[in-house]
Amino acid sequence: MKKKRGTAYGVIGLGRFGTALAIALSQAGKEVIAVDRSEEKIKNIRRYTDYAFVAENLGIDALREIGIQNCDVAIICIGEKVDVSILTTMSAIELGVPHVIAKATSEEQGAVLKKIGAEVVYPERDMALRLGKKLISDNFLDFVSLSNNIEIRQIPVGKNLIGKSVQESEIRRKYQLNIIALENNSETNIEIMPDYRFKHNDIIVVIGKTENMDKFEEEN
Repeated sequence: MKKKRGTAYGVIGLGRFGTALAIALSQAGKEVIAVDRSEEKIKNIRRYTDYAFVAENLGIDALREIGIQNCDVAIICIGEKVDVSILTTMSAIELGVPHVIAKATSEEQGAVLKKIGAEVVYPERDMALRLGKKLISDNFLDFVSLSNNIEIRQIPVGKNLIGKSVQESEIRRKYQLNIIALENNSETNIEIMPDYRFKHNDIIVVIGKTENMDKFEEEN
């Protein structure tokens, strides 16, 4: 894949975590390269992205041929196979990917991944946090955790925003959040213009820091 405008993501390893992440990013209109050893998993993910590749060998040469070096973010979702996880993470870093995120299943594995330069996520722990948020927040629908403090989240538009335009809401300036999609009555729009005025039942899909999302939900 040649580098295109906008953030491009590489998802390596299509277990439950990697598959859900690749689908969420693709449905949000993002460019996604998906990589796995399983032909069946690659076949299934091609419904969501044209850039899906089978790779028996996840070494640096194979990843370079696939085009991982053209990604802005690479997420290594191979937590169970520690050696493969570490080597693949090292390869992505050596290829010059600006932001490498690696899944870990233990603190020890996470420490090694962090030491070689990756940002580390713990999906099982994050899943517990997600469940906690669902239980305590009436307005929270769902989110995808990209790292320890970066999320893609669906947020219902609050009454304070109804009738205001995207520009008037100042979501980016006040909360450093970027709207990547808008949903209403099962319809999704990924081309949100500054003069769009929020309506009842609108749900915005935003990406940004967790703390900023929480503040936005509290104030709107």
